[in-house]
Order: sequence, then structure tokens, then C-alpha cells
Amino acid sequence: MISVAEALTRITAAFEPVPGETVALSEGLGRVLAADVTARLTQPPAAVSAMDGYAVRAADVADPPVRLRVVGHVPAGGVYEGTIGPGQAARIFTGAPVPAGADAIVIQEDTEADGDHVLIKAAAAQGRYIRPAGLDFRAGEVGLRAGQRLGPRDIGLAAAMNWPWLRVRRRPRVAILSTGDEIVLPGEPLGRSQIVSSNGPALAAFVTACGAQPQHLGIATDDRAALAALVAEAEGADLLVTTGGVSVGEHDLVREVLGTRGFDLDFWKIAMRPGKPLMFGRIGTTPILGLPGNPVSALVCAILFLGPAIDALLGVPATSGPGERAYLGRDLPANDHRQEYLRARLDIDSAGRRIAMPFERQDSSMLATLARADCLVVRPPHAAPAKAGEAIEIIPLSI
Repeated sequence: MISVAEALTRITAAFEPVPGETVALSEGLGRVLAADVTARLTQPPAAVSAMDGYAVRAADVADPPVRLRVVGHVPAGGVYEGTIGPGQAARIFTGAPVPAGADAIVIQEDTEADGDHVLIKAAAAQGRYIRPAGLDFRAGEVGLRAGQRLGPRDIGLAAAMNWPWLRVRRRPRVAILSTGDEIVLPGEPLGRSQIVSSNGPALAAFVTACGAQPQHLGIATDDRAALAALVAEAEGADLLVTTGGVSVGEHDLVREVLGTRGFDLDFWKIAMRPGKPLMFGRIGTTPILGLPGNPVSALVCAILFLGPAIDALLGVPATSGPGERAYLGRDLPANDHRQEYLRARLDIDSAGRRIAMPFERQDSSMLATLARADCLVVRPPHAAPAKAGEAIEIIPLSI
């Protein structure tokens, strides 16, 4: 068995980013940039007013009250072609360009209009309430980096930088194949010894949430010909994910059938719990990730390995460094040689600390427990007994 860290390194190293494609800005949410987004203009393009008021020369209003002659009117989107001279002011509104000669804005609350004059009742230092040209960004400046997953704020910035389209990675195609005579799809008739398969729908949803495109191939029975036929349908996928059939039982046929198609095994079995029987390799140019059949094991392995594999396909930079921290809510016994991932709830104590409370039962068939969990508590191999209140590493469950 290999370690979780080594398995993750070997899996992610096997992928290159998929090609890019151009999409409309409106279709960019959640996509991953394939190229930097640089500003196509300067924002603001010129010095503009940050408030409604009057554009003045700071020297003229240094000793208020002072009465100035209003020589212009500058709405947002407008412009004053003249120059503000001594004793003069221009009525100005938020976002309007500051007239030449003016170097400060007096807000309208500190003024009193008087025909073609205005009474200035407060001083304004040079630069007061003026947004200089390029305050937000300048033409040619990089606003968003390749490999960045786009959120609403990023879409707004790209729009402000005058990009109606974006260059993003195409969505990786991930084929998903469940195996076993004992499972049926939701809604299908159940035999006496059969159960409803959750792995296919759950993994398809996970793949979608990670920014990839799932291709659910369905369920292959424990029959070599049926399994081989469904594996063939994954041709052209960027990744084939299987669940079940990679253990040591005589009905676990996935590795055998893949072997007849030229399967090159990288590794099989990881020192972790849940998820020990995990397989990785490739047929030709198609990587294959074989997840365990137990629902919790499959999803925990998806979080640890499938998500990073999709990130590698999308060109998302790998994260490094220590994980997130919390404090244990109850005592835990010593761990064995396998790295353990315990489903847990998160609470906040009176001191504002995150408290992780692992569930008492951690059976890998209990999907309801995973659905109620807020995080996974990470227990390293051979970890000593841990007491409530000790700091521990967690993986938040955001998907």
C-alpha cells in the first residue's frame, strides 16, 4: 500500500490541462481561465468626482466661508471643456470628469447655491473626493490569472476591463461507471438482495460541481462482456472513473477486464480509511481512477483524489501547505497504520473556535452520516490517542 500523499502526487502528475475555448462573458461563471485577463482600458479613464458637489481650486476654499462663481455643470458622462480659474467652481456629479484647473471637490452638503454663485462653507484639501485616473486599474494590467476559477466578482472585473468574451478551459469529460450485480439505478425494481446505487448520481454531481462534464455510463453487471462494452463507451473521455470491482473477490472484475484492453496499472490500494481499495492507471491515453464501491469510501476518495485530478485537467494550481485546523470535541483512540478520515460536525464554541465532533459510527456504508457532516477529521497513520480540545487537521466539506 502507498500513502495518501504519494497517491495524490502520482494521480495529479498524470494529467495535463485540457485545451481552451472561448465563451461569452455571461457563460463564464464557474469556468477556469485558460489565459490571463488584462485590462483593455484604464479605469477611471480620467480623474473623476467621487461625490456630488462642486469642483473647485483647493486654494480658493482654504478659508471658508467663500463665495464662488459657478461657470459650468458636469453630469456623469458629460465634460466641461473650460478651465476652472481663481474664484470659480463647477457643479459636478459622482463619476463626472473633474474639469481642468480644479483639484478638489466640496460636497453639496457643505455648500449653499445662490443663483450663478455658490457659498462654500467647508474647506477641501487638494485631491479631496477625487478619484485619480487608473485608481481601479490601468490598461495592460493583469486583473485575473490563468487557472483562476471565476466567481461573480471576477465576472464583474472582466466586464469592467471590457472583455465581452473569455478564454477558458473546456470542461473535462469524465466518464463514470458503476459495477455490481447487487446495485440498481434509483427508481428501478429491487431484487431481494439488491440495493439502490448512489455512487453514479453522487459522482456525477461531484464532477459537475468541480467544473467538469460527467458522462454516466450506467451500471455494469458482474459479467466480463457487459463490463467491457461499457468501458468501450468511455473512449475519448479525459478520465474514466469506476466504482466497485477493484477488490480481491472473484466477482471483482474491473482490473481483469481492463487488463484485456491494455490497462497499465500504476498502483492499487492506499493506506487510508475509508477507501483502501483505490486503483489508478490508464488504457492508452485515458487515465482510469477506480474508486471503492462503498458509498462513503467512493465520495471520500473523490474529495481527496478525483477533485484534484479535475483541477489538474483544468489547470488550477495545486494547493500546498498545512490544512485547515479545528479542535476536537471528544476523545479519540490511537490510530493504526492507515490515514483516517472521520466524518464530523463543526460547531463554534464560546471562544469562537471551531470544534469538530466526529460521529460515533464511521461505517463506510453510512451515506447519511456523510451528508450530515461538515468536515472530515484527518488522523495520520499511527496517531497517538487524542483528547478533546486538541488541535487537529480538518477538510471542510464544501461540495
